[in-house]
Amino acid sequence: MRADAQANHDRLLAVAGAVITEQGVDASMRDIARRAGVGLATLLRHFPTREALLEALLRTSFDELTARAAEVETTSSPQAAVMLWLRDFIACTKNYRGVVTAMVKAIEDPESALHTSCVTMRGAGTRLLTRAQAEGVARTDIDGADLFALASSLAWLGDQPGLEARAEHLFGVVVGAILTDRAA
Repeated sequence: MRADAQANHDRLLAVAGAVITEQGVDASMRDIARRAGVGLATLLRHFPTREALLEALLRTSFDELTARAAEVETTSSPQAAVMLWLRDFIACTKNYRGVVTAMVKAIEDPESALHTSCVTMRGAGTRLLTRAQAEGVARTDIDGADLFALASSLAWLGDQPGLEARAEHLFGVVVGAILTDRAA
């Protein structure tokens, strides 16, 4: 990529991150371009869809979450690994209001720019859950899709005015419902 194109790309990502943090994932693409000091056509040349922009913003966080899952899989107890993955998942979504909805849609849409990243991240959580189930410390009547749905629900709570204070309590309720203490 040419130096000026790379500079535009980097500036667009930085500005998009700030705008989406302020306004959520439905922020105006035109507003992002304007704030970055480029035309809408330049933004669309770099990121042809809103999902492509979100994927570029979230890729690093998703990759880090997947790598962290692999790390805690080998360094933590099965229960701790599942809890850490859930907390990391929720933290990963906090900066961008509304991203959970986009992630849930992307899981079901192989054509989505976010699909591969979301499926990989869900797979990391699934491995941790499967390990906990094999050790007898997690319910066996749920799977990775259920864990992703529960994590998404907990992350969604943080986006809801008036429910943020309930999020930590409900995190404990959900973890208590997933993990058992049979091997404790």
